[in-house]
Amino acid sequence: MTPMREPTFLILTALAVRALHGYAVIREVAELSGGRVVLAAGTLYAALERLTAEGLVEPEGAEVIDGRSRRYYRLTDDGAEALAADADRQRHNAAAAANRLRLRAADVC
Repeated sequence: MTPMREPTFLILTALAVRALHGYAVIREVAELSGGRVVLAAGTLYAALERLTAEGLVEPEGAEVIDGRSRRYYRLTDDGAEALAADADRQRHNAAAAANRLRLRAADVC
């Protein structure tokens, strides 16, 4: 599997606990990233369509609030597996970088 781009990783992470509607995903992604990743609605919905086509997320109901329709999305089992695999990849890479930085610091001293 190819590494996920950060927005994709964060969208799947936002959906890991429960189904959310689009604007809730946008808020969760911003919170998870410490405000570094702020998704535009069009970008999010394009990503959700792609992730749905890939079988990583799926629609789970809709509701109308104040005359506006909200569609909810949830992480699929395949999505959870893909998210876990990419989290493992990132942990491995972070550990390798930290190790190299320790070696560099020891060499500099």
